[in-house]
Amino acid sequence: MQILTRLALLALLMAPLTMVPNIGQAEEAEVVAEETEAVAEEVEPEKKKKGIGHRILFYIPNRAFDVFDIVRARIRVGPGIAVDARVTKYGDVFAGGYTSFFVGIPGPRTKPRIPWPVGIESRAGVGVTAIADATVLGPDYGYGEVGAGFQALFLGVDVGVDPVEALDLVLGFLFIDLTGDDI
Repeated sequence: MQILTRLALLALLMAPLTMVPNIGQAEEAEVVAEETEAVAEEVEPEKKKKGIGHRILFYIPNRAFDVFDIVRARIRVGPGIAVDARVTKYGDVFAGGYTSFFVGIPGPRTKPRIPWPVGIESRAGVGVTAIADATVLGPDYGYGEVGAGFQALFLGVDVGVDPVEALDLVLGFLFIDLTGDDI
């Protein structure tokens, strides 16, 4: 105990000495800041704009995916009890919990990825617009999606429609990706 007391007293006595600025400290801080910025740029590279060749190659698959982005219609199998209603991505009301395997049309992608018609999903909590929501691996709802879902013991359903994705499909024919979900 005496050793700890002496170390604490020594630290208190030396604290003012460590507060005296060093002449090269400002330059050193600037170098560290520049290095930190460089590392951050390496970790988070800027999104590259897709070239015309890429856009032409993926034009038909992206339009097909845009068609399926408009509707969500899935059946879930797995344990749980839950209810969910949503009006846009930011107006979601959820209560309950489930972990399930789903099959069906997955709905809006919200980011560039392949919309697989099967998957595993887990969600638990009570939330309004994701407040107090303990989502583990829940669905990505679309920006304008209106829909509902429920889980009763071992069977569940999740349905929705997103008019924003319909506009994304129409604009996609002109190479305009409104929702940023083209591959």
